Amino acid sequence: MIPISILDLSPIPTGATAAVALRNSLDLAQHAEVWGYKRLWLAEHHNMPGIASAATSVVIGHVAGGTKTIRIGSGGIMLPNHSPLVIAEQFGTLASLYPDRIDLGLGRAPGTDMPTARALRRDMDSTSDNFPQDVEELQSYFEPPAPNQRIRAIPGAGLRIPIWLLGSSLFSAQLAAELGLPFAFASHFAPADMMQALQLYRAHFEPSRQLNRPYAMVGLNVIVAETDAQARYLFTSVQQAFTNLRRGTPGQIPPPIDDIDSYWSPQEKASASMTLLCSAVGSPETVERSILKFIEVTQPDEIITTAHIYDHSARLRSFELLAEIRARLASPEPQPVIYAASAAKPT
Repeated sequence: MIPISILDLSPIPTGATAAVALRNSLDLAQHAEVWGYKRLWLAEHHNMPGIASAATSVVIGHVAGGTKTIRIGSGGIMLPNHSPLVIAEQFGTLASLYPDRIDLGLGRAPGTDMPTARALRRDMDSTSDNFPQDVEELQSYFEPPAPNQRIRAIPGAGLRIPIWLLGSSLFSAQLAAELGLPFAFASHFAPADMMQALQLYRAHFEPSRQLNRPYAMVGLNVIVAETDAQARYLFTSVQQAFTNLRRGTPGQIPPPIDDIDSYWSPQEKASASMTLLCSAVGSPETVERSILKFIEVTQPDEIITTAHIYDHSARLRSFELLAEIRARLASPEPQPVIYAASAAKPT
């Protein structure tokens, strides 16, 4: 049974507020818990009018506090924007409040444009280069403290918080393999290097104390509705949003439109089509076929899905229908453990 999870960007629909988006994120998580989704992740983006999850750790606490069993985490925390110690303390606090339910996914991009990155008071050139060292420093804060250790993450020290590496290129795939960490590929918006990154990760994986064999999660845009036409109509919000981003005019999530071809140029259509190549859009039957094909090609251990839908009730219905599809696709194969305490890294 391949687990299916949710990446929620806390979308802010046109005319709404961040407060509405954050309430919707909690509502989605509560429904997802009932529908059997494995985890719900929130993403760090800054200066984006259509995304409300910039203070990602705060939103994770909000969502985890309103749910009981579903795993809640970051997809991801953009580590170059933060000191490793601060993130260790934040996620140590979350894991102390919500034991065995918190995931820490890490990315090396700023999650914004360069002027905003500078406003975050970080030297992006040097901190991106230091990403591997920052990851290892962050890992060290979750180890049991050594005698006379002067700097500790409190809370955090001694807590087993699963760390994931996220990526849209080969860099994080290689690093995840070297460190023996689970890997999530952002194929929902950057599909070009997906197959090469997965092959690289699996071929070079080194077992670690956290994980004894490769565990790859792949991103997929999924919009399900009662009919193909209705789903394609809902999908036009995503298509408009990506087009607006490419135009340099990001905004709130636009309502769907009847004729997307009247909105973009042929060049913009080609660009968006490549960006959104990993998408399953349609009726339950159509989406089921698309997911089966996606599984056949990528052989994932887990799929994380996202649905940038303008209307919250339609977004809930899409994820409900997807949960029904997953139930039909269930198989008896056992799943590996993300944190394998007995796995030892070879010396």
